[in-house]
Amino acid sequence: MGSMLSKQKQRRKEIKTEKKTLSALYESCGETYPGSDYRPADRKNWMAGLGPEKVHVNKIVWPGTHDSATNKIGIPFISRPFAQCQSLSIYQQLVKGTRLLDIRVNENRLVCHGILTTYSVDVVINDVKKFLSETESEIIILEIRTEFGHEDPADFEKYLEDNLGEFLIHQDDHVFEKTIAELLPKRIICVWKPNKAPRPKAGSPFWNATHLKDNWIDTDLPSTKFDSNLKHLSEQQPVTSRKFFYRVENTVTPQPDNPIVCVKPVTRRIHGYARLFITQCFAKGCADRLQVFSTDFIDDDFVDACVSLTQARVEGKC
Repeated sequence: MGSMLSKQKQRRKEIKTEKKTLSALYESCGETYPGSDYRPADRKNWMAGLGPEKVHVNKIVWPGTHDSATNKIGIPFISRPFAQCQSLSIYQQLVKGTRLLDIRVNENRLVCHGILTTYSVDVVINDVKKFLSETESEIIILEIRTEFGHEDPADFEKYLEDNLGEFLIHQDDHVFEKTIAELLPKRIICVWKPNKAPRPKAGSPFWNATHLKDNWIDTDLPSTKFDSNLKHLSEQQPVTSRKFFYRVENTVTPQPDNPIVCVKPVTRRIHGYARLFITQCFAKGCADRLQVFSTDFIDDDFVDACVSLTQARVEGKC
């Protein structure tokens, strides 16, 4: 018991130190970067606001959500706080400006996070279609994966194509160089990541795991995650030189050896430093590598940070 208490005391000290480190970096560096003062007039239609004929796919900084469909996961006040990463529905996230969705499913086509389940993937599909019906020029990256430890849902590619076929942008490396206007009326880049089923091939309506990559760092230490994100991003090629999307996740994750294991209070340790991260990307010379930027509990300012950098690229400010 004494050893456990000593370890937890040390962990709390480490977290406190790392929070102070990020706070000090913010105080010394701020959060100003080329275009940082830009705010979209209409987040629901922010791509349209930038001009679909001017916005190339490889210039977009995609605001994404981590574990996107967990707003109703588990049992309220009991298991939900340990797995919920978003409080908004998929439709609400899209209206707010989210353009990459991270959906995990099990063999029964239920959205899940680990062992906890929530609504059917039908709810996600219907929310996406509702949003697309209300907009004209917004492109979405829809990542759907079979959750670790689960079997692939049967006939899932057919299910997706039956429901989203008219919107699907087929797998083609030339897509990265095209403008939004050149892709329309197609609207969805659907990345399907099964556990065992064959991965989608070139020309398919679906993209595969090689087209959306990241370096997941499983830690609840905010400065460690921040620095690791910068390191891994700096190792990537510029967005104009690669044929895949690379994701940076502005999140930290509860750890079992810490007394705080609910998602929201843990991820708040890094949540407010999205603009600082972009500032540091410029300082470290890797701003031209940032492409997909994801978060827990997405808010207006996170979306604006991504859109402002996209606008700066489109207008040649960086």
